[in-house]
Amino acid sequence: MLTPSTQAPTTLQLPDAPADLAARLADGGAVAWEEDLEILTYDAADPSPYPMYFDNRVYQGSSGRIYPVPFVEQVADEPRLRSWRAVHLENRYVRLVVLPELGGRIHIGYDKTTGYDFFYRNNVIKPALVGLGGPWISGGIEFNWPQHHRPATWLGVDTTIEEEADGAVTLWCGDHDPFARMSAQHGIRLRPDSSVIELRVRLHNRTALRQSFLWWANVAAAVGDDYQTFFPEDVAHVADHARRAITAFPCADRPYYGVDYSALAAERPGADRVDWYRNIPVPTSYMIVDSFDDFFGGYDHGVGAGFVHWAERRVSPGKKQWTWGNSPFGRAWDAQLTDADGPYVELMAGVYTDNQPDFTWLLPGETKVFAQYWYPIPAIGPAHQATPDAAVHVARDGAAVARFSVTSPRPGAVARLLRDGVVVAEQVVDLEPGHVATVAEAVAGTGGLTAELLDAAGLLLVRWEPKLPSDVEPAPAEAPAAPMELGSVEELYLTGVHLEQYRHPTRSPLPYYEEALRRDPGHAPTNVALAERAFRAGGYEAALALTTTALTRLTRLNAQPLNAEAYYLHGLILLRLGRTTDAARAFGKAGWDAAWAAPAGFELASLQARLGHNRAALRVLDTLDGVVGHDTRRIALRAVLLRRVGRAGDADALVAEALATDPLSAELRVLAGVLPGEAGTLLDVAVFLRDCGETDDALRLLGLVEAAPPAPAGTFGPVAGYVAAELLETLGRPVDAQARRAAAAGGDLTWVFPDGLDAHDALTAAVARNAGGPVAHHLLGMLLYQAGRRREALDHWEAALAAGWEHPVLLRNAALAQFNVAGDDAAARSRYDRAVAVAPRDARLRYERDQLAVRLGDTEADRYARLVDVEDVVLTRDDLTISFIGLLLTQGRADRAFQILTTRRFHPWEGGEGKALAAWDATRAALGLEPADPPATLGEARPVYVPPVARHDDGSTDYFATSLPELLLFTR
Repeated sequence: MLTPSTQAPTTLQLPDAPADLAARLADGGAVAWEEDLEILTYDAADPSPYPMYFDNRVYQGSSGRIYPVPFVEQVADEPRLRSWRAVHLENRYVRLVVLPELGGRIHIGYDKTTGYDFFYRNNVIKPALVGLGGPWISGGIEFNWPQHHRPATWLGVDTTIEEEADGAVTLWCGDHDPFARMSAQHGIRLRPDSSVIELRVRLHNRTALRQSFLWWANVAAAVGDDYQTFFPEDVAHVADHARRAITAFPCADRPYYGVDYSALAAERPGADRVDWYRNIPVPTSYMIVDSFDDFFGGYDHGVGAGFVHWAERRVSPGKKQWTWGNSPFGRAWDAQLTDADGPYVELMAGVYTDNQPDFTWLLPGETKVFAQYWYPIPAIGPAHQATPDAAVHVARDGAAVARFSVTSPRPGAVARLLRDGVVVAEQVVDLEPGHVATVAEAVAGTGGLTAELLDAAGLLLVRWEPKLPSDVEPAPAEAPAAPMELGSVEELYLTGVHLEQYRHPTRSPLPYYEEALRRDPGHAPTNVALAERAFRAGGYEAALALTTTALTRLTRLNAQPLNAEAYYLHGLILLRLGRTTDAARAFGKAGWDAAWAAPAGFELASLQARLGHNRAALRVLDTLDGVVGHDTRRIALRAVLLRRVGRAGDADALVAEALATDPLSAELRVLAGVLPGEAGTLLDVAVFLRDCGETDDALRLLGLVEAAPPAPAGTFGPVAGYVAAELLETLGRPVDAQARRAAAAGGDLTWVFPDGLDAHDALTAAVARNAGGPVAHHLLGMLLYQAGRRREALDHWEAALAAGWEHPVLLRNAALAQFNVAGDDAAARSRYDRAVAVAPRDARLRYERDQLAVRLGDTEADRYARLVDVEDVVLTRDDLTISFIGLLLTQGRADRAFQILTTRRFHPWEGGEGKALAAWDATRAALGLEPADPPATLGEARPVYVPPVARHDDGSTDYFATSLPELLLFTR
């Protein structure tokens, strides 16, 4: 066993394999089983019952909008022993633990050959407020998509274990993106006689519109002074988020994140080496700019072990390190995330992305498939070259020494050094994971040197040869110019697309699109872009006018335009407007373009199925099979149609075969009689069935969603009730429809945050029929506010209030809109006061009411008077407590402020550091005390260096800002 470079805490006790699997494991097989783990856990609080409209929240350099996901704002101060679902995968070399209730993350990666946790093992579940949706934990591997840090990182996934014919085992984890309702499956595979952890990923856009996404596998590694990150040797430069800054690598040659590494190196040689954790004193990201290699990883010299990540660079260019920094500031963050497991770095691998933010597209129905690989390495040193078969380190300080390790048994392997193609040193050795083969040459220098490892049959496992990095320095990114400063309509359009694709948090694409149309009202791509924005927001008539303008330009000379996206979007809009004949015609035309043939064909086949034209729908599907990409929606639709035409056996065989490839596809599982575990996913499948005419099954599933209890992932029952009601109306059953609406309005509305066009259409119809009551107005208002139709949202909320229904969420939403949209300060104040009166012990309401008071210019004395009598409520929130401390100081009560700061535990959030520290400094100053380091209760320490600017002196947000502490609900 190895001795870690830092003292190890008591570790989680992992169970042995069950008796029925133990024999297979002993024989060298791979096994997987589910068995709960008892883990000391700091619980995350229930989410806020209020929708969070974080319009300009900056998060990881992109939009921090969280709606419709409920937002978690607090974590427990004290832990409890909690049982977590755990899936264990093991073979003779490695042991993995996966936690399905936390996004299907790998929590433990343990090398049995060396006794080394090659992934950071956090022995507690201790979330900090770092995630997009609030809580986030360190350790293991977090799989991030379609945004960082994954919106579903604190939500559960469906799982199934697959045992393959060759003895491999795969744990499949499946979830739905809670924003766009795309689906993802990641399969964690172990093979017999291999130390490789293989990740098989399927990302599927099951929606009707193109969606942007990124994928970063976020790997944590325990670190100390001896930990070194390694990138391929052709990497000469690394970049900050969005490439806002560049520096050389591994020796930083200029100030980076406020640190002058060259000056540090002048005082302490080697201090500019940012590949060593010990040299980075501040929170820092760096991502490689480019490489022709497929690997990277980390190595602990004190332990003599590390790990490699490998993935094909054609789809996986992203290679990144992040650290909180080796300083008191960083260690304070470590303490927020673990009890005794110490610091870590994140070694992140990006697929279809090489920076953050950096998003690419999934077309409607498109599936992207890829694989990533990790494996532990023994005491070879940092890898200089690696493949899924082997890794090699080549020491060149004096004589050349190559050290090799492998990922599976290789008897009779040949390790050798060559110069100019001539073997100068060679060793034949029986290798297996955990062992090292060493071959050396007495001659110094790298001229003509090559190191390679072959198996006994002569198959090359890994080869290293010197690589010279490019001497061309990449330029940092520049913020786009203002619309009026751009010279062409094309530049305006492309800038707007960039801002949408990268989900920019503070710069809107609309001014660029609008300026493009001012210069050229018929510019087709811009009209299509604006039409899609209007369509996503439910503005169908406006969207139709824009696509009509685009098609007029596109078809003026050419009846078959080069790109048929406008026809496809035109069809979607017409479909929502009920113009099915015109929609079918538009989809048919869109199908002439190969890029849009699959999405248009699916929509056309689905429409034909809904109309009962079963054979016509099957003919459309026949034209797509074998020509366009894989789409589980299309397979599910074919199965539905086959059952209708009396071919149930063929349908069942089709579904079974498809599930072998997509084992957690929600539509396919439901057709096979297996229901997904999450109500929102069940609602998605119900809508799918409704849209292809399976009304009875759709109503059955909608009933199950309506009966589901409120859940922190979101409550979908009331929306399902309104969707069911509108379906019943189309079936000529108005009495049943009204009963479903009444049940929806009378249900539990906790965490009901409607989103998407199906909810929009159902709620709009309920309001139009005057059949939804104030609850329909309330819910539709929430959806419209998020969609940007804010004046309409306010009108709906006021209509609900005028009907005499008072609910704290409704009152709060109306107050926000009165301030942000109507600019009516008195109305905003009145509605917040009424909300507080309805829920006087709601700390979130108290906090927002106080933030409004600041904007309305209330005196500190008035603000203090509203809070002092509910101090116990105030102290339940960090943000409100810090505001209250400021008010205590204005009222001459610095002693009470000091007592709170030294006895109450604070939980800072990433990007929000410094607020409690500022309150501490102000309190000591008010007491006449000298400045001092903060107590541990504040949960943070003083930063050593000034971080990159996020907000300029004029109040504007920097274009490249990566985070801002303000959540910006008030954005008049």
